[in-house]
Parts: sequence; structure tokens; C-alpha cells
Amino acid sequence: MSDTSVTSPRREATRQKLLDAAAQVFAEVGLDAASVEAVCERAGFTRGAFYSNFETKDELFLELAGRVSLGRVAAVRDRVAELERAGAFADVPSNALQIVQQVLDMSADDRLGVLLLSEIRIHALRTPALAAAYLAQTDEMLRSVAQIIDDIGRAESFTFRLPPLDAARLLLTVWEGAAVRSVMAGADQAELRRATNEELARVAQLLIAPSEG
Repeated sequence: MSDTSVTSPRREATRQKLLDAAAQVFAEVGLDAASVEAVCERAGFTRGAFYSNFETKDELFLELAGRVSLGRVAAVRDRVAELERAGAFADVPSNALQIVQQVLDMSADDRLGVLLLSEIRIHALRTPALAAAYLAQTDEMLRSVAQIIDDIGRAESFTFRLPPLDAARLLLTVWEGAAVRSVMAGADQAELRRATNEELARVAQLLIAPSEG
């Protein structure tokens, strides 16, 4: 019992370092070209440390994909909480566009994050088992963003032209497309953020129904 309590935090720290290193390696060279040795070297561990935490490279990749999705959801939820603390929802009808843009601004991801998400999607297209897990994670992301949209849309005189789930799907699709195009064009972090913000703002403006009266 004492061994578990002592080694568990250390084990989790090792897993996290391996996941962080894998995210960089996978984004740089892709899953197929990435070797266990390259991940271990980037993390500063031996192959033994890798295989004591993950049975295969695919298992690590799947867990990494799940953590990326959950991290994106958590980022959106944190942004909502921050806006609530700042009183941003007090006068929603007059600044609805800015609120939706801030809440759904997913561009905190950098170039490496966009590359990693693209690699996850490509590999899921080729692997049925990973595809099922990826779709489940995507559905969770959609539901979470839709719930947020529904919550902020409950304010008086503030409605969307589409149901929350459809609005979330459209906004996330637009964000991903803008992010990928920006990375392909060689945009830096500031340019990536600006491009995705502009795209989100345009779509949010179309989604928000004008207040009555």
C-alpha cells in the first residue's frame, strides 16, 4: 500500500512527460514515422519506462488524443467561468458577438497543437478502433460546447438561429478549417489567433439572431 502511494505520483509524472514528448514528436513527423525510441529520447526516459506505462505506441497515441480533446473542453469552460467572474454576461444583448467569439475562441492552440490534432484525425481515418474513440471524443466536445452555447443563449433577447448542437458543430468546423489554413500558410501564433478569431466572429454574427424591440 505504501509503495503504491509513493510511486503513483511518480508514475503519473512519467506518463505525462511521455505524453508531452509524444505530442511534439507526433506533430513533427507523424505517428507512423515516430518511433518509441524518439519519444523516449525526447522525454529523457528508457524504453523500459515507456513499456511500463504503455503497451504500444497506439495506446499512447489514443490516450494523448483523449487528453487533447478534454483539454480543449476545459479551456472553453475556464473561459466561460472567467467571463462570468468579469460580469461579461450582465449585458449580453449589446455585446453578444464579442461574448460568443471569446467563449468559442479555440485559438489558444499553437502550430504544434494544430499539427497534432490533424495527425490524430488522419490516423483515425485509417484505424477503425481509433476512429471509434476519436468520434466519441468529438461528440463529447460538441456536447460540451453546445451546452455552453445553450447556457449563454438563455440570456434575455439573445437567441441563436440554429440549435446549440448545430451551432457548436458549425463553429468548431470553422475554427478547425481556419487554423489548418493558417498553419499551412506559415502563420505565427499571433496570425493564427487573428485568423481564427476573424472567422469565428463572422460565423457568430450570422448565428446570433437580432434582439427584438
